Amino acid sequence: MHDALWRMTAAEQAAAVRRGDVSAAALVDSHLERVADVNPRVNAVTQQQADRARGAAAETDRRRAAGEPLGPLAGVPFTVKESTPVEGLPTTFGVPRFRDMVAERDALPVARLRAAGAVPLGHSNMPTLVLAGMHTRSELFGDTVNPWDPGRTPGGSSGGDAVAVATGMAALGLGNDSGGSVRVPAQFCGVTALKPTTGRFPADLRVIGPDDPGPATQALVTDGPLARTVADLRLAYEALAGTDPRDPRAVPVPLYGEPLPGPPTVAVVADPGGHGVHPAVRAAVATAADALRDAGYDVREVDDVPRLDEALDVYGRVTLTEFAPTWPVVRTLLGEGGDRYIAMAMERAHPADAAELVRLTGTWLGIRRSWAEFLYAHPLLLGPVFTEPPVEPGVESRDAAGRDRVATAMRLCTATSFAGVPAVAVPTGVADGLPHGVQLVGRAFREDLCLAAAQAVEDRLGTFTPLDPRGVAQR
Repeated sequence: MHDALWRMTAAEQAAAVRRGDVSAAALVDSHLERVADVNPRVNAVTQQQADRARGAAAETDRRRAAGEPLGPLAGVPFTVKESTPVEGLPTTFGVPRFRDMVAERDALPVARLRAAGAVPLGHSNMPTLVLAGMHTRSELFGDTVNPWDPGRTPGGSSGGDAVAVATGMAALGLGNDSGGSVRVPAQFCGVTALKPTTGRFPADLRVIGPDDPGPATQALVTDGPLARTVADLRLAYEALAGTDPRDPRAVPVPLYGEPLPGPPTVAVVADPGGHGVHPAVRAAVATAADALRDAGYDVREVDDVPRLDEALDVYGRVTLTEFAPTWPVVRTLLGEGGDRYIAMAMERAHPADAAELVRLTGTWLGIRRSWAEFLYAHPLLLGPVFTEPPVEPGVESRDAAGRDRVATAMRLCTATSFAGVPAVAVPTGVADGLPHGVQLVGRAFREDLCLAAAQAVEDRLGTFTPLDPRGVAQR
């Protein structure tokens, strides 16, 4: 039984601990043993906190023995992206210069998962400073390997969490997403992930220094959980949502909205913007559409999503304008070649002046309005996460063609982040040895609709992890 504990879902793990069927200590030890076995082959977990994790597990067992109530995630191990503070560990962002930047307290989402009973095992790898590209490789920790195929990237920027969850090293991962960073690695690794509505989860983005970042970062970056099942994702969602005085952006909206009148309508767009989609990805969207029809959803093909190309252009201009003043210093932290991904973007889209930035922010609001109107007519959108199967590591940083290829493939993620709406990535199957999946996008603050539809897909198509790394030699 001990050997099998890491295979259980987060919901099963927590229920077993609350019932006393297994101890939290045994559960944590099972995962630490799995990390010792698997992590040398995939390099996803970067900084372990084994002693503190065992201490938290012992406290959970003490509380259960004393008859005290335990949280919905009692004893469940999780990993945390290197950019999100965990008390007692350096928040390195994968940068050697930050290796001693020890966090004095947990980030808000980490604290919320702890309050629900979950146990952080340590940090997980990411691209250097989240800026070196989509592939999860950091200057400080090196490359993370896709457990399905070492010749393909695990995606990013929350790639370490996706690999840890997919291989059973953790039941949950805590990443963040401003344009696909939990959804892309979820698709590439065969797990599920939630990008919530902007303002659904509280966070404090003052990680490096005392000042808050600019408006683009404030509006785009959202923390998001990764899991192997939609039910586990739902547990994390319920734990992470809410308000906090440290984040005035977080709003007190109910977790679950009013039921829709009649069967929910799902708009299907397999090729957003008409820029092309791989046949295997188109097939994944069709498979998910069939699953939703079977579940009673009103599934309809539509021409396209709102203002896609305009959203991509304005997203790029606004974010690069905010980022440009610090670029001369930031690029020195990225290591050899690590600056290529952003540098190529800056060659394409020059920073806006004040008047242009004012105009762009107005356009941004108009794009959000267009998406709200679209999702009023169709409460859910089914489409691809990435319009290709998992690509080779680092293709986006090699040359302009590679960067354009990756940016185009993740276009629906970028546009929906810009619109501020929620989305759930869910697997649909395995083709040619690689996982495939889709995303379900919903109205603002209707994560519940996205999760319910993703559950319907999962119920009919199944899950495909945990797995042992394939074709990866012991390091």
